[in-house]
Amino acid sequence: MTKQYGAITAFGVIVCLFISGCTSGEFESRKSAPFLFSQESSETNPELPELTESAGLSDYLAYAALNNPGLESAFNRWKAALQQVPQAATLPDPRFTYQYLIREVETRVGAQRQSFGIAQLFPWFGKLNLASDVAMQAANAARQRYEAAKLKLFFEVKDTYYEYYYLAKAVAITKENINLVKHLESVARNRFKTAAGTHPDVIRAQVEFGKLQDRLLTLLDLQEPIVARLNAAMNRPVNAEIPWPSQIKLEDVRITDKQLLTQLTEQNPEIKALDFKITQNKRSIELAKKDYFPDITLGLNFVDTDDSTVGNPRDNGKDPLIAMISVNIPLWREKYDAGVRQAQARYYSAIQNKAEKTNSLSAELKLIVYHFADAERKINLYRDTLLPKASESLKATQTGFQVGQSSFTDLIDAQRILLEFALAYERALANRSQSLAKLEMLVGREIPRTVNQSN
Repeated sequence: MTKQYGAITAFGVIVCLFISGCTSGEFESRKSAPFLFSQESSETNPELPELTESAGLSDYLAYAALNNPGLESAFNRWKAALQQVPQAATLPDPRFTYQYLIREVETRVGAQRQSFGIAQLFPWFGKLNLASDVAMQAANAARQRYEAAKLKLFFEVKDTYYEYYYLAKAVAITKENINLVKHLESVARNRFKTAAGTHPDVIRAQVEFGKLQDRLLTLLDLQEPIVARLNAAMNRPVNAEIPWPSQIKLEDVRITDKQLLTQLTEQNPEIKALDFKITQNKRSIELAKKDYFPDITLGLNFVDTDDSTVGNPRDNGKDPLIAMISVNIPLWREKYDAGVRQAQARYYSAIQNKAEKTNSLSAELKLIVYHFADAERKINLYRDTLLPKASESLKATQTGFQVGQSSFTDLIDAQRILLEFALAYERALANRSQSLAKLEMLVGREIPRTVNQSN
C-alpha cells in the first residue's frame, strides 16, 4: 500500500509540473497581448458595393479595401506577426524521459526495472517577458506596414479616379470643340461659295478639325489603360467597364507646411513602423544580455523498484523519487558578446533608417505641397480670369468675323485658346485632387476640408 501511495504521489507531482510548464507561458502571453485572441477574421466574403454611374469615389475606395489582395496579404502578415507573441511568451515544452533497464540493477531494497522522469526548462528571470515584448513590437510594426499599404492603395485609387475624371472632361470638351469647328468649317465653305471668303479659310478649318479628331482618338484610346489600372487596384478584370466619373468637388483646404510636417513625423505609418522597429531592437539588446545568465531546469525522476528477492530488508521495494536541478553554463562569452553587438548594430541601423525615411518623406511632402499650391493657383487663374476672357474673346471674334472685322484665322485661334484654357482648368482640378490625395497618404490621415464650390 505504501509503495502504491508513493508511486501515485510521484506521478501526481510529475503531472502538476507538466501542467504548470504548459500553462504558465500561455497565461503570460494572454497577459501581454489581451487582444490577440480576438483577431480571427470572418470566413464570409464581404458584400462589395456596386460601381454604377451614381457611384462616387467612396464606393471605389470601399471596393478596393474589401477586395484588394495586396491589402489582404499585408493584413495576414500582421496577423502572422501577432501569433508570434504567445510563442515567444511560452515556456519550452517539458521533457518526459522513460528508461527501461535491459539488465535490472539489483539494490539492497530490490531490482530497479524502469524509470520515469519529467523536466522543465525555465529561462532566466525576465527572459520570457523580453522575448514577448520583442515579438509584440514586431507585430506593432507589421500593423503599421498594413496601415501604410492601405493608405497607398487608397492613393492609387484616388489618383487613378481623378485621372479618369480629367480624361472624361477632356473628351467632352474636345467633342464640343469638334462641333464648333465643324460649324465654322461649314460657314467658311458657304462664304467661299458666295465669294465672301477664301479657300484657305476652308482648309484651315478642315486642318483644325483633323487635329481635334486626332486628339479625341488619342484620349479615347487612353480610357482602356486607365480603366485597367483602376480595376487592378480593386481586383477586378482589367476589361471590366467603369462609368465616367462625375464632378470633382472643389473643397477648401487650410494647411501649412509646418502642420503637415508635424503630422508626417507623428502619424505617417512608415515612420511609426520604424519607431516600433527601434523599440524592438532596443529590447533585443536587453534580451541578448540575458544570455550571459544560465537557464534553470527543474525535474523529477521516479524509479520503479521490485521487492527484494533476498529476505525482507528495510524499505523493501520502495520506489525512489529524485528531484533534479540543472543549469547551463554560459561559458563562451565571445558568442554572447557577438550577440549583443549584433543587436546593438541593428538598433543603430533602425535609428538611421528612420532618419533617412523621415528626410525622404519630408522632401517629398514639400514637393507635393508645391504641386498642390500650383494647381490651386491655376484653378483660380483659369476659372476667374482666363476662361471668362477667352470665352468673351471667342464671342467678340465671331461677331467681328460676321461683319468682316476679324479674319477666319483669328476665329480659329480664339477657338483654340478657349479649348486649351478649358483643358488646362480641368487638368489643374485633377492635379489639385491628386496632390491632396498624395498629401493624405504621407501624413497618414484625411485632411479636413469644406466644400467650397462644385466644378
